[in-house]
Amino acid sequence: MTRSALREKANEVIFGHHTRAGRAYDVALIAAILASVLVVMLESVAAVQESWGVALRAAEWVFTVLFTAEYLARIWCAPGRFRYVTSFYGLVDLASVLPTYASLFLGPAHALLTIRSLRLLRIFRVLKLGEYSSQAALLRQALSRSRRRITVFLAVVLTLVLILGSLMYLVEGPGHGFTSIPRSVYWAIVTLTTVGYGDITPHTVPGQVLASAVMIIGYGIIAVPTGIVTVELGRASPGTSSRDCPRCGLAGHDADARYCKRCSEALA
Repeated sequence: MTRSALREKANEVIFGHHTRAGRAYDVALIAAILASVLVVMLESVAAVQESWGVALRAAEWVFTVLFTAEYLARIWCAPGRFRYVTSFYGLVDLASVLPTYASLFLGPAHALLTIRSLRLLRIFRVLKLGEYSSQAALLRQALSRSRRRITVFLAVVLTLVLILGSLMYLVEGPGHGFTSIPRSVYWAIVTLTTVGYGDITPHTVPGQVLASAVMIIGYGIIAVPTGIVTVELGRASPGTSSRDCPRCGLAGHDADARYCKRCSEALA
């Protein structure tokens, strides 16, 4: 077999997923990625590290050598080498092996090897989930269209937590844990998002009333970005149009609609 034929065959196995060999290669690669991530996670457990530290470290180096060889093989057989090296998967493949080598000089940097889990994105190819890419494109389009309204929403929320945090600082004061305005703003963020860590709590009646109001506001605020993105998803979905009615502002018309279904105004 000539060098070019060998390179073409390797490209078909490593980058392809339509052949049996390509699918088997991807499945084996995913299994190796899962095993290597498991090794890194187990190595962070003190009890396991004490008993199996040497074996886990050796396994980590075995995986690193295998992934390094696989990365070099991808560069060798890639049709566009520079395009692969600078692609998302190429950068992830490189980042998945560098920490182990860096650990020789920087100590525990090998723990960053959990980035290998990103390589599991290749499972979409193995399971033939390519049709979901169109749905991902719809979600990306909806998020892109919503970015300005979400930005305004986040600006309003930030302003609100600044005001609420300052009010709580004035009401409760340092004696009840609200030692500064930034710390009070932190409390406002935790309360408004309904997380409620409980590390800072109001003790006075006015403070508790204000906290109750913040909690109620939080439930209403959570629904706002969801509604914004949902509307844009409806507009971007097949069978609907992104055109708004120039008279009443109604959106979500059928793709072939010529008039507004609410007020009968002609659509642009």
